[in-house]
Amino acid sequence: MTTVAELPAGFADKVLSAQSTFRSVMDAMARPGSVQHIVAAAGTPAAMMRGSAAVALTLFDHDTPIWLDPAMSETSDVSKWLKFHTSAPVIADPSIASFALIGDPKNLDALDRFAFGSNEYPDRSTTLILQVESLTRGPALELRGPGIDGAVTLRASIEPRDLFERLAVNVALFPRGIDVVLVHDDAIVAIPRTTRLVAKGE
Repeated sequence: MTTVAELPAGFADKVLSAQSTFRSVMDAMARPGSVQHIVAAAGTPAAMMRGSAAVALTLFDHDTPIWLDPAMSETSDVSKWLKFHTSAPVIADPSIASFALIGDPKNLDALDRFAFGSNEYPDRSTTLILQVESLTRGPALELRGPGIDGAVTLRASIEPRDLFERLAVNVALFPRGIDVVLVHDDAIVAIPRTTRLVAKGE
C-alpha cells in the first residue's frame, strides 16, 4: 500500500509548469489534430503517461470530479496521487465527471455513460483523456472543423478503432458533446466536439 510520502512528486515548479502545460493544451484545442508536446516535467503514477499527469496537475482541482477507468483504478496509486496533488474528487459515476482518465481505451465505455452537458451549460460535459499507442504512427485520419485550415492529417494508433465514428454523435448534440484529448508519452492531440473525421486510410 502506497503512503502519501511514497507518492510520485508533482510539478517541480508548479506555477511555470502549469502555465506551460496550459499553453500546450490551449494550442492543441485551437489547432485540432495537431501534435503538441508538454515540456513540463512531473512525477507520474505507474499507470499514467507524462502528458496525462501534466494535464491533470494543470486542469484538475477540487471542483472537477474525475472518473477513472479500471486500468487507472486497479491500484489506489492514481486516485491517491490525484487527490494529494490536485484535490480533485475521484468519483464512481462517469455521468457527472468533468474529466475521465482512460488507461485502456480499447475497452472505452459507451459515450452515453458520460456527461454531454446541456444546451444552457454545454461546458458541463466530460472531457475524455485517452492514453493511446502512438500519435505519429498508424492509420491516416483526415480531420476538418474549426481551427483547421482545410483539412489536417493525423497519423495515430488509437483505440477504440471506432472512436471517431462514436464521436459523430457530437453533430446531433451540438452545442453539447464530448471533447477528447489523446495522449502518448508527453505528446497530446485535442479532438474538440466540433472536429469531424473526413476520411480514414492506412
